[in-house]
Amino acid sequence: MKQFDATKIRNIALAGHNGSGKTALAEALLYRAGATDRLGKAAEGNTVCDYDAEEIKRKISINTTLASFTHEDIKINLIDTPGLFDFAGGMCEGITAADTVLMTVSAKSGVKVGTRKAYDYAEKLGRSKMFVITKIDDPNANFYNTLTELKTVFGPTVCPVVVPVIQNGQIISYINLIEMKAYTYDAKGNAVETTMPTAEISEKIEYRLEGLISAISEAVAETDEELMMKFFDGEAFTQKELIDGIHNGMNKGIITPVVCVSSTTLAGVDMLLKEFDLLLPAPNETTEPIAADKSGEPVSVKCDANDPLSAFVFRTVADPFVGKMSFIRVQSGKLSADGDIINTQTGEPEKIGKLYVMTGKKQDEVPCATAGDIVVATKITANTSATLCASSRALTFDPIAYPHPCYSMAVKAKAQGDESKISSAINRLLEEDKTLTYIQDEFTKEQILSGLGEQHLEVTLAKLKGKFGVDVALSAPRIAYRETIRKKVKVEGKHKKQSGGHGQYGHVWIEFEPCVGDDLVFEERVFGGAVPRNFFPAVEKGLQEAVRKGVLAGCPVVGLKAILVDGSYHPVDSSEMAFKMAASIAYKEGLRQADPIMLEPIGSLNVEVPDENTGDVMGELNKRRGRVLGMEPTTKGMTSIQAEVPMREMQDFALYLRQVTRGMGTFLLDFLRYETLPANLLAEVIATAGEQNAD
Repeated sequence: MKQFDATKIRNIALAGHNGSGKTALAEALLYRAGATDRLGKAAEGNTVCDYDAEEIKRKISINTTLASFTHEDIKINLIDTPGLFDFAGGMCEGITAADTVLMTVSAKSGVKVGTRKAYDYAEKLGRSKMFVITKIDDPNANFYNTLTELKTVFGPTVCPVVVPVIQNGQIISYINLIEMKAYTYDAKGNAVETTMPTAEISEKIEYRLEGLISAISEAVAETDEELMMKFFDGEAFTQKELIDGIHNGMNKGIITPVVCVSSTTLAGVDMLLKEFDLLLPAPNETTEPIAADKSGEPVSVKCDANDPLSAFVFRTVADPFVGKMSFIRVQSGKLSADGDIINTQTGEPEKIGKLYVMTGKKQDEVPCATAGDIVVATKITANTSATLCASSRALTFDPIAYPHPCYSMAVKAKAQGDESKISSAINRLLEEDKTLTYIQDEFTKEQILSGLGEQHLEVTLAKLKGKFGVDVALSAPRIAYRETIRKKVKVEGKHKKQSGGHGQYGHVWIEFEPCVGDDLVFEERVFGGAVPRNFFPAVEKGLQEAVRKGVLAGCPVVGLKAILVDGSYHPVDSSEMAFKMAASIAYKEGLRQADPIMLEPIGSLNVEVPDENTGDVMGELNKRRGRVLGMEPTTKGMTSIQAEVPMREMQDFALYLRQVTRGMGTFLLDFLRYETLPANLLAEVIATAGEQNAD
């Protein structure tokens, strides 16, 4: 593949709700542009972008896929992103690397949560946006209802460019409002110009066209003062003025064009490819990205092939055969194998091996990539969000902002001896998927895998088995209960055992009382040498070992103070072991008498939900024994709720929140403190925790 300068490159992310037709549209674009020789289907598992084994099995997009192709001397880097919320990290990566976000909206189901999320993320990063209404040839489709919904949800920036002409529920032609020409399509998806529709086709068509033309003219007028004057004077814009106006409006974020296509018949796909060239901004026309220099000062990076190299790793793939594959967006300069490159994330030099242009899983080797382009490097050490740059100008771009993992499960190997393999395999996947975390719980000692949802973890397990041969099982994580006491007691502990030789003798009196803190507090107030000083450490050690298990359910004990006040010893039979045993005996007896109680962990919850769901979520938190502390508006139409909730009630909260808010809700839950477990739950927790601690 030949080299392209920035003016001839378009970086486009395909985003939208699951099932809105992203992968089908990518397939249609690739086929229409001649990059493939067949039109694949997700249902048949033969699409270019969904080639992973799990994607073929589930018939959904799971990974972000790069499909680069050329069309009429323009190189198009198409980034197909997943629509399911469990794999939202892929959407973040794709939009970060793109200049334009192409959002698919089904004419059957209209604007969904996935559409809003893609739009909001693109808006946050300052990307230009375009809507593609798909599935318009479906019997249940309604293009104009969907267009009205887009305008209602996203405002007056929505600007139709290609619209269908519908007669008796059937699409008979397509109108390009920029050219003011109508086209029909044959069985192979080839366009044939036809006459513009009249009132004979539909009584409303002329009125509707007049409104659409007025809308596009008004949107274009907003982009330039001269055009605004011309608009007010009632003059019609030329085709070039419309193209330039929409192009500039997209780049400024004040125009969001709308086109329509059928990915199955290829109708409208040729016009969409034409709009890529005419309307979408090139990499050197977009707002210059900001990086930090060595001193942390912000620096704008110009998309210029003659400047020093700066590049951003936006995705990493852990391939057990090829090795690590790094997807790189070149921001400035030229990336090649022989360059003097450093990784500012680590400060170490980076050796670039081979570079590839990817079309799905197909790889074409290239010698270099210039500013504005996207390539893949293999076997480099850089991870996702790393900045690669020339040593003469060290820069660091901001890392990708990912959604926080919110659904956690405990991981255990199914086969003995595989425990060591789990960590290394999961760590490989952590390089690939930044929405996964894998930690050891400091309280329960379980290995906890966290992701964005149930399906996310299921796919992760399938990858562990398929790629690395590690078979693991998931279970609900244990709750880290604690035990403590509520009153002060004084107890005796005596360990006396006579054998053939030396016997064993240890005798102590210990006061136990509640205190503040997690660690055992040990003091001694022995008078007259009742217990020799050299046995004090043995008594403390015996207590330190004992507090690991309480007397109710075998949970660790906190908030305990132990004071050694008296005892006795034998000059021959006393030993450190005997006094350790005596301290343990006193501990067990003392805790039984000191009114022991169970403590449960309480979390600090911050949940952001749509305004219309605040009542439902607050009611749910009350059911989960939560205490709502406050609420406040955040972004448009969203409310943040702060609450304190028992951790035992939150295992499935991520699934509940996704269901009730249709995926719009997000939350953060952090451990806050321990509180007394309610009496009505004591028997259940003692039974459950007792079984777990006995394992």
